[in-house]
Amino acid sequence: MRLKIVAGNWKMNKTFEEVRTLSAALAIDVKNVAHPQLLTILAPPYPFIHIVAEIAESTNGMSVAGQNCHEEENGAFTGEVSAAMVKSCGAQFVIIGHSERRIQNNETNDVLLKKTKLALAHNLKVIFCIGETKEQRDIGKHFETIQLQLDESIFQLKELLATEFVIAYEPVWAIGTGENASPNQVQEMHEFIRKTIAINYNSKIADEISIIYGGSINADNASELFSCKDVDGGLIGGASLNKEDFSAIRKAMVNACH
Repeated sequence: MRLKIVAGNWKMNKTFEEVRTLSAALAIDVKNVAHPQLLTILAPPYPFIHIVAEIAESTNGMSVAGQNCHEEENGAFTGEVSAAMVKSCGAQFVIIGHSERRIQNNETNDVLLKKTKLALAHNLKVIFCIGETKEQRDIGKHFETIQLQLDESIFQLKELLATEFVIAYEPVWAIGTGENASPNQVQEMHEFIRKTIAINYNSKIADEISIIYGGSINADNASELFSCKDVDGGLIGGASLNKEDFSAIRKAMVNACH
C-alpha cells in the first residue's frame, strides 16, 4: 500500500526559536495523531534543518526535507547549498522543481535532472514537483506540459524507484491566487501522472509511488482532496506555518487512511 504523505514547506519563514517551537509542537501531534501509513515531512529554511532533524529523530513518522539543492557537487556558488550539505544536516528528503524556483530561478528540466541525480547519489529521497500555468491549462496543454516536464527530467532515469521518489503536482494557477482546483481536476491529473509512470516504467512502480497535491491545501478542503483515489497527501505551504491548521490537515489524512 502506498505511503501517505503530509509535507510542510515553510519556505522563507520563521526564526530559530519559532522553528524550534513549531517543530516540537508538531512532533507531539505526530505522536498523538498517527497512522502507520502516514509520513509527516517538514521542510524548514536551510539554517534550521538540523534543529528539525534532531526533533524528528526521536519522532516516529516524522522526517525532514531540504527545500532545494544545487545541481553541482560543490564549488564557487555563493549562497547555494549542495545535496551533500542537506544530507549532512540530517534531512532525508529534498524538494526539487518547486514552481517558485522554476519561475523565479529559471530552473530548466535539464537542471532539475542534474539536481535529482546528485540528491539520489547522496541518499536523499526526492519530492519532485511538476505543474502547469494558467495559460497552459486555458489552452488545453496541461497534460502535455506535465508529460514534457516528466519526459525531460526524471523519466530520463533508467529506473524510477518508488521508494526514492514522491511526485508533487502543484498547478501554478492554484497557488496563492485565490483560484482553487476542483477535486475532479486534481484527481484527473493525478490519475494521468500515475498512468504516465506506468507507461514509461511499469504498473508496479506506478501503483507504489506516492503522488501528492500542492495547490493551496488548507484545513477546509483537505478532507475532500484526500478522498480522491490517486491523491496520496499534500505539499502544504502557508497552512503548514500554523500548528492548528497543519494538525487539522494531518488529521484529515489520518481519517482518509482508515
